[in-house]
Amino acid sequence: MSESKLKLETFMVGSFGCNCTILSNPQTKEAIIVDPGNDASALMKKINEQELKVKLLLHTHAHFDHIGQSKEIHEKTGAPICLHHDDKFLYDALQEQGAWFGMRLSAPGKINHYLNHEEEFGLQDSGLTKMLKTLHTPGHTPGSCCFHLSLPDQTILFSGDTLFKSSIGRTDLPGGDFNEIKKSIKERVYTLPEETVVVSGHGPNTMLGIEMRTNPFVKK
Repeated sequence: MSESKLKLETFMVGSFGCNCTILSNPQTKEAIIVDPGNDASALMKKINEQELKVKLLLHTHAHFDHIGQSKEIHEKTGAPICLHHDDKFLYDALQEQGAWFGMRLSAPGKINHYLNHEEEFGLQDSGLTKMLKTLHTPGHTPGSCCFHLSLPDQTILFSGDTLFKSSIGRTDLPGGDFNEIKKSIKERVYTLPEETVVVSGHGPNTMLGIEMRTNPFVKK
């Protein structure tokens, strides 16, 4: 499949405006979802409207606004829940996380696959079997990951809550570590091409080269 046939759709879901991304092949209907969020009905509406066959649910980390209703999405699509093992303690505490913000969440389901640093994923029926590479970037949470999409005509980083436009993820929540997130960004994010588009977990996109030079928290 030509890289131009890969469809990317990013939209906000849930009460905290988590940026969810659907990567799909319009011909085969294969899809991968990055950060399903905590509004299963809104996401399932898009999946059903496009008749997508969801192959993977990739999570940048286990805060409830990114993974709070992944169990429901998994049950409806059969797509495995993928998360780094170091965030399992947060995933197991999803209901408690929701309670902190006055939200009632159902008990979390089983994690079907634990992510590994540099593990690659793709759309099997489309020939793009290794288009996404996992980057373990601890700091916002111990198991935080970014996913780097590398194609001949585009390079995109789904950074979760590790890197934002002119900011970085907060480190004052359980498991957060400011020194760790700085190290992750410098050693595993800022080594990517400067022309990489950064799709953050919240807020607008940015360019990696701009963040390298101007981010007030971490410069290259």
